[in-house]
Amino acid sequence: MKLVRFGLAGGERPGILDQDGRVRDLSEFVSDLEGDVLTRAGLERLSSIDPASLPLVPDGIRLGVPVGRVGKIICVGLNYSDHAAESGMEEPDEPILFMKATSALCGPNDDVVLPHGAEAVDWEIELAIIIGDRARNIDASQSMKHIAGYAILNDLSEREWQLERGGQWMKGKSSDTFAPVGPWLVTSDEIEDPQTLAMSLDLNGVRLQNGCSETMIFPVVELVSYISRFMTLDPGDIISTGTPPGVGLGQKPPFYLREGDVMELTISGLGRQRQKTVRAVAQ
Repeated sequence: MKLVRFGLAGGERPGILDQDGRVRDLSEFVSDLEGDVLTRAGLERLSSIDPASLPLVPDGIRLGVPVGRVGKIICVGLNYSDHAAESGMEEPDEPILFMKATSALCGPNDDVVLPHGAEAVDWEIELAIIIGDRARNIDASQSMKHIAGYAILNDLSEREWQLERGGQWMKGKSSDTFAPVGPWLVTSDEIEDPQTLAMSLDLNGVRLQNGCSETMIFPVVELVSYISRFMTLDPGDIISTGTPPGVGLGQKPPFYLREGDVMELTISGLGRQRQKTVRAVAQ
């Protein structure tokens, strides 16, 4: 299944794609795509519904984050061998974890706002894991039972704030609109192997990131297991699994997003995002 949330920001409704790729309204059956709806039992109930029997949503309607009530966003740093090489850094012995504020979440095609004072906003296409059943201290062999599905996440970063302002990375990762997710939550049964997904990011029509999830240092099942040792993963939690090479920081010389830039992101089987950058409005 490909699950979506559609409508104005803050008022999204649950939906599902039919066999023709059109959005159908799921509101008759669930109030939102959150909590128990994302568990194996909840998704099994949704899979029994014939999308063709549901009301059709008008074309062109805004898509929001395909998961409601996200409790936390856990990100993994330097998790692609080719990106680590690009950054001139050693591959980590264990996953590098940091958090991204949930207030950074936005829809897959919403504008990305360049914050006041930001001069080094960078792009990062990432495969996002959406947790289904709660996971606490699980073995890697059990990880797939706890994954509801996958989505694209653009892990936008203000590099100067991230790397040169002291403390943890999250201050450069958490500005509003720095976590576009979607367009869909693709349930895990539709993705045969999450370690074979081609991924790309174009900036103003130029391909800058072109990678594959096969170059992850720590694969999906290991990440879910590892993170579950340190915190409980609840339904709707998002794990952003790292980025392949081609980010602005890795360019020679480095360059970053400017007002009016357009990013287009794709991961095989997970759809496409498109974001335009705008400057923050003075308060």
